[in-house]
Amino acid sequence: MTIKAGDRMPSGSFKTLTAEGMKDVKTDDLFAGKTVVLVAVPGAFTPTCDARHLPPYVEHAAAIKAKGVDTIACMSVNDAFVMNAWGKASNVGDKVLMLGDGNGDYARALGLVMDGRGFGMGERSQRFAIIVKDGVATHVNVEAPGKLEVSTAEHVLSQL
Repeated sequence: MTIKAGDRMPSGSFKTLTAEGMKDVKTDDLFAGKTVVLVAVPGAFTPTCDARHLPPYVEHAAAIKAKGVDTIACMSVNDAFVMNAWGKASNVGDKVLMLGDGNGDYARALGLVMDGRGFGMGERSQRFAIIVKDGVATHVNVEAPGKLEVSTAEHVLSQL
């Protein structure tokens, strides 16, 4: 079943790399009592994700947070080491929390997986942005294949 607006976000966890090492980020802690923009990309360092999807979230982070967002989080079916390296290469600093969904468990729990085997990528997350308020999805923006429109930072900003 695919997540839709009004649904409670499924429980799960991600991995992130901090100065203290690998850390689990539980969705209950990430979403409880907060407003979060959860952005998903098919792969770190892939052309559209790297050049056109993540950078505007970094650029518009202050404007997004000024609308009451506590956390902007970017997830991908990549490990935390890759997500950390991508975050550093993209100069995200503390503007975007980079989350590894290494096995694709959370993408599957959301019902938002895609088959990337034709590109040698295996099972990946679809491209999307979900606005979450206190654990409930208020806006679910899933891109059509090959598109980058409804999950952009600019579109999300217009929904806040």
